[in-house]
Amino acid sequence: MPIILRDTAIPDVKIIEPVVFDDARGFFYESFNAREFSAALGRETVFVQDNHSRSARNVVRGLHYQISHPQGKLVRVIAGEVFDVAVDLRRRSPTCGKWVGARLSAENRRQLWVPEGFAHGFMVLSEFAECVYKTTDYWYPEHECCLVWDDLAVAVDWPTDVTPARLAPRDAAGVRFADAALYP
Repeated sequence: MPIILRDTAIPDVKIIEPVVFDDARGFFYESFNAREFSAALGRETVFVQDNHSRSARNVVRGLHYQISHPQGKLVRVIAGEVFDVAVDLRRRSPTCGKWVGARLSAENRRQLWVPEGFAHGFMVLSEFAECVYKTTDYWYPEHECCLVWDDLAVAVDWPTDVTPARLAPRDAAGVRFADAALYP
């Protein structure tokens, strides 16, 4: 079953729209197919870890990344809605310091591919949201970095109808882009 890849303003970040079969009984779709995903991206992608989070309205998680052991992430929402964001931290990229975002929800069933070299985070827009995402490397807490969610240099256009954000202490202590460790 082919997947539909949509481009974003940053060419390496993709929105994936599944082919959904809906009828009176419910729906069915493949949420992931390794062969189709790798063919669509034009590169072999191996995932080693699945994560699942549940968060309340206005929670911002991120913007997380690991310089050592960088993680590519395939993100989807199975309950509620989030505004999902990827920030390019690849020093030699023409889009370094730029961001893209997409609304992901259980209803639209979209996924966001965030490749290695990006910070990733999301804001919950619904009463709560559950996100599940695959990663291409393991989480190493000693290598985790955090870019502060509201850095004016990056200027993510977070939905204004849900601010102020609710943050974990480590996310509130994130660094500004000017002080962030970048990928080579």
